[in-house]
Amino acid sequence: MKKTLLILAFLCCVITSSKAQVIGTDIGDIAPEIDLPDPTGNNVVLSSLRGELVLVDFWASWCGPSIKEQPELIKLYNAYPDKFTIYSVSMDTKKPLWLAAIAKQKLPWTQVSDLKYWKSPVVGDYMLQSVPLNFLIDKNGIIVAKNIHGNALNEMVKSLLGQ
Repeated sequence: MKKTLLILAFLCCVITSSKAQVIGTDIGDIAPEIDLPDPTGNNVVLSSLRGELVLVDFWASWCGPSIKEQPELIKLYNAYPDKFTIYSVSMDTKKPLWLAAIAKQKLPWTQVSDLKYWKSPVVGDYMLQSVPLNFLIDKNGIIVAKNIHGNALNEMVKSLLGQ
């Protein structure tokens, strides 16, 4: 009887733990929390944007591909007001360069950075190796796509928002 109860308890644990939601960077995982300061020094927590479709975009002012992508992101951002937003995490180490890039590109969405580049905790949390890198997160904080750009990103956002 004791053996049967132990086996049942073990099976119960295996079944329930295999369906548990995990925090990670794979599609289907809960996106790791980010809590970094914006250009004015006020921290903005990623989870504060729950309820909207969010693109977490890792970029830098010195990264050509990141800068080249910004005009398309602006169009996408403007196409879905109140349903889609962008949470940009800069990997810059010099605040003046970061702020100049935001101003020059006229980036209207949330911008954060701790100006620590590879020493930032988000580097490990998101397994960041290079920029640009992004994660599309649904209204519940679940990663639905990663490293998606251009037309593929546009089509996925359109599909997820039922447009």
